[in-house]
Amino acid sequence: QVQLVESGGDLVQAGGSLRLSCAVSGSIFSISTMSWYRQAAGKKRELVATISRGGSTNYADSVKGRFTISRTNAWSTVYLQMNSLKPEDTAVYYCNTVRGAVPTSQWGQGTQVTVSS
Repeated sequence: QVQLVESGGDLVQAGGSLRLSCAVSGSIFSISTMSWYRQAAGKKRELVATISRGGSTNYADSVKGRFTISRTNAWSTVYLQMNSLKPEDTAVYYCNTVRGAVPTSQWGQGTQVTVSS
């Protein structure tokens, strides 16, 4: 099993930046892909960014060019650098392990990002 703890969320003005961290522990050796998701109030959770063991990344169209996902080599921490933040980026952000595009670990508590206009 893998345990996930997200942190780094905050209240920021539009145009600002934040870096989210996801601390990963447990069966790290089993991880091949990890993703960041977000869930805005009243909306479904959506995929934001994905990174593979080999370092390949993918992003939702809404964050391309603004967000960057990265990780430590040992999968101990996964980051989400968020630049040029917009009010529509306001959400609770979660990380998770992924297999076949499906989240596979128990969700953490998430970290709240609020972008004011």
